[in-house]
Amino acid sequence: MARDSQAALVALNRFGFGARGGASGDLINAASDPRGFVKAELRRPNGVLLEAPGLQSTPQLGQAVFAYQDQVKQAREAAAKAGAPTEAPADQKPGLRRNLSLNAVATEIAGQIAEAKPADNKPADNMAKPGAMQPNAATPPAAKPAPQPLNIIQKTFRAEALARLQRATLVECGFTERLVVFWSNHFCISASKGELARIWAGAFEREAIRPNVLGRFADMLKSVEQHPAMLFFLDNQQSLGPDSRAGQNRKRGLNENLAREIMELHTLGVGGGYTQQDVTSLARIITGWTFAGRQGQLGVPGSFVFNTNAHQPGPQMLLGKTYEPTGLAQGEAALADIARHPSTANFIASKFVRHFVADDPPPALVARLRDVFVKTDGDLKAMSTALVDSDDAWKAPLTKMRSPYDFVIASGRLLARVPEDPGSYLNNLNLLGQPLWSPAGPNGFADTSAAWAAPEGIKLRLDIAAQMGARLGNNIDPIDLLEFAAADAASIETRRTIERAESRQQALALLLMSPEMQRR
Repeated sequence: MARDSQAALVALNRFGFGARGGASGDLINAASDPRGFVKAELRRPNGVLLEAPGLQSTPQLGQAVFAYQDQVKQAREAAAKAGAPTEAPADQKPGLRRNLSLNAVATEIAGQIAEAKPADNKPADNMAKPGAMQPNAATPPAAKPAPQPLNIIQKTFRAEALARLQRATLVECGFTERLVVFWSNHFCISASKGELARIWAGAFEREAIRPNVLGRFADMLKSVEQHPAMLFFLDNQQSLGPDSRAGQNRKRGLNENLAREIMELHTLGVGGGYTQQDVTSLARIITGWTFAGRQGQLGVPGSFVFNTNAHQPGPQMLLGKTYEPTGLAQGEAALADIARHPSTANFIASKFVRHFVADDPPPALVARLRDVFVKTDGDLKAMSTALVDSDDAWKAPLTKMRSPYDFVIASGRLLARVPEDPGSYLNNLNLLGQPLWSPAGPNGFADTSAAWAAPEGIKLRLDIAAQMGARLGNNIDPIDLLEFAAADAASIETRRTIERAESRQQALALLLMSPEMQRR
């Protein structure tokens, strides 16, 4: 069978995370049957699940946070009684605010997750001898404080991040991992919301996103909106039906955050045919959707529960249909109908094509995926298969800019570097403005080239590429790497640029910044 290197490059870059270096043979394998190479992962539904030693369930993690918070409180109270000064631990300091810029979010998160370097205890060369006269000697610098051990929240976040990074680096093509990234960003939470969001970020993706990536959209929607991480992120645990028992007792009412984002960002989209009254109705319908707190009065702490006392009684009109007062089932029925709404099909198909193919989605391809979505009752595997089977998805030029996450994963794959510690990856993502699981708002990270192709962002990528080149260039032949990455699909300009580099280190940096590595 003839091999098509250009189609192989599309298979690996558009649908995956690029070719792996070493002896993987990814480009050769993809060149023999590009579409079959991509679709092979769709035939392994369990392959998208992520299990690793030490990764715990959402209720277990919730209980760990509650216990940690209790320990911090007890320690502060004991210190106060003893008259000792106290300082809030890292995760008790002022949290990130949702309206911060990406750069500000990245800077603050970097401070939370960075591990301090050990103090240098070697004596200075010019240290004075005992008893020597030093009339104008400067005051010696204070010793650096010992690094603080990571708390349970930081340890969990890093463990979850490492598991995700390793999976993306090791998979053959990466199509299902790209699907996970797409849906996780579509139904995003932000770890910057607080301690629960931070410790739950990875579990949310493992429990609500991954099991449904190749399933039905309605099932994913239900899993996402009932997950404690989403309920916490959008404050639904604070929403009380005005006429509910809890609402009457506490003199509090609705919080419409979750209802609004379900309709605007998760399903129908802006202009999808809903009104403010529909938002309010949906907010009433999902009152009582919460998670059990530290006392466990409603259920296992950290688990999803339906609180009847907080639920707004009575029927509700939503999008022209009346939903009878059936408790939890009322909300689940409403979500099921919204998942099947024509506006949802169009919104999801458009966003899906924009992510994988072009910033301006080809209308014919959007229409095809929309029809598949409708005819299969939101079968996401069928929609993903239809995308790969479409000629439009293969003919469009590779012009989309890789996101920072795509870039760091693609670089690690090509260099055959399986991460053993997430620190450098997390720091680079913070630097590039895409901190892991921490978008600045509920609309997630931008998914267009313009968002990531700004001059400052390109300069930062070049800095990272140069650092990789300086660290690894001596032991790697960039010309060989180019063969792994693109073979004869590489442009003449890229090949000449690498060949003319002044050193291997510079050549490696230029390869990582080439269109073959930056575009998908």
